[in-house]
Amino acid sequence: MALTRQIIPILLLLAGPQMLLGQTAKYSNEFLSIGIGAKSFGMANTTVAHIDDVTAGYWNPAGLAGMERDYELGAMHAEYFTGIAKYDYLAGAMAVDSTQYLGLSLIRFGVDNIPNTTELIDNQGNIDYDRISYFSAADYAMLISYSRKSRIPNLRYGGNVKIIHRNVGQFASSWGFGFDLGVQYQAGPWHLGGTIRDVTTTFNAWSFNEDALVAQADDSTFNFAPDNNLEITMPRLILGAAWQTTLADKFHALVEMDINLYSDGKRNTLISSNLVSLEPHIGAELHYNNLIYIRLGVGQFQQVRDIREKKRLSWQPNLGVGIHYKGFTIDYALTDIGNQSVALYSNIFSLRYAFDASGNEKEK
Repeated sequence: MALTRQIIPILLLLAGPQMLLGQTAKYSNEFLSIGIGAKSFGMANTTVAHIDDVTAGYWNPAGLAGMERDYELGAMHAEYFTGIAKYDYLAGAMAVDSTQYLGLSLIRFGVDNIPNTTELIDNQGNIDYDRISYFSAADYAMLISYSRKSRIPNLRYGGNVKIIHRNVGQFASSWGFGFDLGVQYQAGPWHLGGTIRDVTTTFNAWSFNEDALVAQADDSTFNFAPDNNLEITMPRLILGAAWQTTLADKFHALVEMDINLYSDGKRNTLISSNLVSLEPHIGAELHYNNLIYIRLGVGQFQQVRDIREKKRLSWQPNLGVGIHYKGFTIDYALTDIGNQSVALYSNIFSLRYAFDASGNEKEK
């Protein structure tokens, strides 16, 4: 039974591995790095320079000021690990006036119905399956976004206030707060953008139910309450440049390249050092008359070892399509085509709806 009693601490390790060691957590709040929106997934999350819809509240808050309608709503659902983990997103954005915009984004990534077997054996040593209970391990985030058009033509800027809640059933939970900043600039066919996530570092303060963690503990178990309850997410800079052009009558194309720069130490990225790690990704979009969209993207470049311990370059190709009609946009993305990389594989669906206060949609 020692193995079953180890389930809860292992989940805690997954929730905050470095937190238990009293170090800065390199992968803290990593659920906020997955991405949102099938449009962005189809382009390998290459969107910070040109994003201008409700999903900009996540990618680059400056992009909300590029909305061409008064209101936008967005939603997404995805599943990972054959449906074990659920990933959901819901957001709304609005124009306050001709220069200011507000947005609200809600994100949940969780695993539900996890068996709790810490009380499977009663005081007499008998196995009683009626003593099994179930719990969820889930991460939640709320992003409150503000964006504004600058007096400088084609320059936009914005920021996020992030409230994060992470919960592992009755065993542990945390609250965290952080800030993001973003900027976009357009010069002819070029779009430039950048965002700094967790600009002041984001702090998650954990609390633990020690009674639940040490339930039925003995010398052979791994049950304990961690000494350190503070988890820190270091700043991350994302820079992007996009170029758009008209290929033919009603056919338009856009290509963007982004670079993620991590400040939390050496990562398994294409360019890695103790000072900073760089992760490039590139995406392209072709659309006909703002009606039908086709998207491609490549990212997640990593050095991995095969069964023979030989290093190889792993990369993730993505594919997406979209349909836009009278304010409604339905997007689909297939990530990691052909299981090329070690990254998460999933089918992503998302929906957006844009409208004006008058009720009349203005087509882009």
